[in-house]
Amino acid sequence: MRMSDLVAQYILEMLEQQDGSAEIQRNELAGSLGCVPSQINYVITSRFTPEQGYIVESRRGGGGYIRISRVKMDKGTALMHIINSVGDTLDKATAEVMLKNMLQRNLIELLPAKIIAAALSDRTLKNIEQEKRDTVRADLFKNMLLAINS
Repeated sequence: MRMSDLVAQYILEMLEQQDGSAEIQRNELAGSLGCVPSQINYVITSRFTPEQGYIVESRRGGGGYIRISRVKMDKGTALMHIINSVGDTLDKATAEVMLKNMLQRNLIELLPAKIIAAALSDRTLKNIEQEKRDTVRADLFKNMLLAINS
């Protein structure tokens, strides 16, 4: 497992144990996991975003911390939030992270997630020009989530 996956898993476990909100001391966490503090920053900025249903606050300085809170909302509202956050393009990696996040939050079941992942794959979109794939992928993703949400 990659270091970024380990850091993300650790933070997710903290969020589960602390009812959706965790306070992290970046240097302390980096020391206990055996990574550099910038790795913690990377994971937080890439995997704990508002689009993925998280609020991140930070306070700098000696007693600084990073507080991550899972936004609490019903399934329909959460899916609409995700749909609205996608934008005009969506790369394959981001789509996979979003699907994984939705699975973890029980916003989508495994079979629909697998179907959406297959529909958004580069193999499926191979006949579409490379520079247009992310636009088509975003449209497909949003429309499939709308269908699930209705």
